[in-house]
Amino acid sequence: MTTTTTSTTQTTVLPFVGRILLAAIFIVSALGKIAAPEATQGYIASVGLPAPLLGYLAAIAIELGGGLLLLAGYRTRAVALGLAVFSIASALIFHHALGDQNQLFHFLKNLAMAGGLIQVVAFGAGAFSIDNRKQVLRHSLATR
Repeated sequence: MTTTTTSTTQTTVLPFVGRILLAAIFIVSALGKIAAPEATQGYIASVGLPAPLLGYLAAIAIELGGGLLLLAGYRTRAVALGLAVFSIASALIFHHALGDQNQLFHFLKNLAMAGGLIQVVAFGAGAFSIDNRKQVLRHSLATR
């Protein structure tokens, strides 16, 4: 593989693959919540949060909506920042029992997800994204 090919792959394909992998956990998590509404609301209530139904609906909207927007690469930096904040908040609220190895694992997983999302905030969506297509279109219209 030549340096040019490697550089092109790194700036086009890898950001898209990263977004797919990051988006997947949010989309799958939202679908799991949709499949088990009572269990999800019970878990939300078990940590002492008020209005479990509202928390349930908000979590689905954030995870499914944010995951799909991240996947598409639309308003990617803002979406990634929102999902990073959501991941950290979820870690602190739901996985703070760090003496329990399972909870520690989920706490660290959420922080790692936030770290990946912060990379997206810093470097953007990449070439295969709606954001990039909009930027290319704006540039081509401006140079006419």
